[in-house]
Amino acid sequence: MERYLEEHIRRDMERKIIILSGPRQVGKTTLSKQLVASFVYLNYDSSADRRIILEEEWPRDTPLVIFDELHKLKNWKSKIKGIYDTDGIPPCLLVTGSARLETARKAGDSLAGRFFAYRLHPLTVREIVQGLKEPSAVALEKLLRLGGFPEPYLLNDETHAKRWRRTHLDTIIRTDLLDLERVRDLKSIEVLIDLLRSRVGSPTSYSSLAQDLQVSVHTVKHWLQILENLCVIFGVRPYHRNVARSLLKEPKYYFYDIGAVEGDIGARLENTVALALLREMHLLEDTTGSRTALHYLRDRDGHEVDFVVLVDRKPKLLAEVKSGDQTFAKSLWHFGRYFRNAQKVQIALDLKRPREKDGVSMVSAHEYLANMTLQP
Repeated sequence: MERYLEEHIRRDMERKIIILSGPRQVGKTTLSKQLVASFVYLNYDSSADRRIILEEEWPRDTPLVIFDELHKLKNWKSKIKGIYDTDGIPPCLLVTGSARLETARKAGDSLAGRFFAYRLHPLTVREIVQGLKEPSAVALEKLLRLGGFPEPYLLNDETHAKRWRRTHLDTIIRTDLLDLERVRDLKSIEVLIDLLRSRVGSPTSYSSLAQDLQVSVHTVKHWLQILENLCVIFGVRPYHRNVARSLLKEPKYYFYDIGAVEGDIGARLENTVALALLREMHLLEDTTGSRTALHYLRDRDGHEVDFVVLVDRKPKLLAEVKSGDQTFAKSLWHFGRYFRNAQKVQIALDLKRPREKDGVSMVSAHEYLANMTLQP
């Protein structure tokens, strides 16, 4: 299956180093090996490959060299910079790996001006419809049941998905987390993840989590940041600028693995929409250089909208997600007066036909997700 980033990466790798990051087992290595017919793949975890990397002995006549887990090499950015500055392109250079690579990418410095970065996401309804030609309703049903990571989705086996999820999370905690941070209390991290599973879509109370885990609020915030760095969860912060009677509330947290969400279908659908929005935002940032932000809205009077998307600091979309209720959410009109130029949409799970009222659209979830894009 061709992934949605392949065309963009093929274009850019003729000019720049490519850094490809994303959650563990999201398909980064598979995508990298699909870019060209002939390539050299070097994994720093392999002793034989490590020697080739350290001595720079790969063939220079190959179209592409893929470096996996290169971030485990001390001063890896200086090394890849030296190769790029000395040898140039070809061969094209692609660096991929686990969570520490994304952290290192954000640090920037020595690779400035020499690379383009991409973030690969799990499958979305839009990618499934385009790549696998599955009907959007089928794609959404499977995502809600299995999650969007390629292996469990493509096998379409719920038992396998549960077993995969357990191994996947265990590997993240006991391998990636220990590679990224010196954390002794791994069991409490696991408990924190379990607590978040059942609170998707709700503002997070740091003090409540701290009390449940018997640790300080500072520790809870630190652990949540670690889980964000590991691409287990992502936070959606409240938007407050220029909104009357707004409150500074804690963030909501969502999972990269939709299948990890516990609770009713409403929580899973909201997580699915949040993840699809984040994918489109990252795609826009990585391919155009725009800046995006994802927030939610809530004021003192109880008005709330699930998501507001900003592109280059300008509100582009207000979205409310409903799994059952198909009456228009009044909050979209309430906040709409502050965001007159933004699209306002209510995403409903089993809507028979689209509706519109006073500038607010109501659309079926599977159809909206199949066509979701933030591209200009």
